[in-house]
Amino acid sequence: MATPDVPETLDRREGPFGEVVLRRRGATYEIIANGCFLMDTSDGRSERLLVDAAYLALDPPSGAPAPSVLIGGLGVGFSLAHAAAQQGWGRIAVVEREDAIIEWHRTGPLGAVSAEALADPRTTVLHTDLVAYLTDSADRYDALCLDIDNGPDWTVDEENQGLYSPAGLASCRDRLHPGGVLAVWSAQPSPAFERALREAGFDSVRTQEVQVARGVPDVVHLARNPVPDHGPADRPEDRRTAG
Repeated sequence: MATPDVPETLDRREGPFGEVVLRRRGATYEIIANGCFLMDTSDGRSERLLVDAAYLALDPPSGAPAPSVLIGGLGVGFSLAHAAAQQGWGRIAVVEREDAIIEWHRTGPLGAVSAEALADPRTTVLHTDLVAYLTDSADRYDALCLDIDNGPDWTVDEENQGLYSPAGLASCRDRLHPGGVLAVWSAQPSPAFERALREAGFDSVRTQEVQVARGVPDVVHLARNPVPDHGPADRPEDRRTAG
């Protein structure tokens, strides 16, 4: 039986990306990846702000098609559940590479967070690696909300470091429509990542803080894929119906 001080391990899987563990600590569920605490169900403010900040940065005009969003990854489900609870979003895709995490949502205890969102007809679960998907896919979105690490400076595994490299950020831009927004969650601010976003060609780069109970605030890094100043394909109605 789990207590607030002694977590109970509910499931442990060894997969192609290493070990992933689901624990319960009192009433809170935790995901541990390769021995690194990833996230839990204790709060969710940061995950909700990740989605809200991206939507507000898009500022879709009245009457425009609902913007599409890609969420990476599924985690404990707060970001997906929050996006699906809002009618302002159109197509919602979530990328998750871990079989176990998807199962914990579809048939396990994390379904308490995500069941309604997974049943929403706007939602698609993409069982793949986020970095590979961003590199290889031709899909495009109005917003990318990424939360697969503890931040650009504290990755869960070495493979994820490519996401924050010049090539990885170029892939993020390729997956965004003109004017699309990239939102990246981090456990701490990263001035180096802000510089990398600007060097990758993003504009409107800023960092939004999320106050937490203890320690430095969580943050969401925000950046926009610039809109070309010519061409009919740059109209919002064209951007949101393509891909």
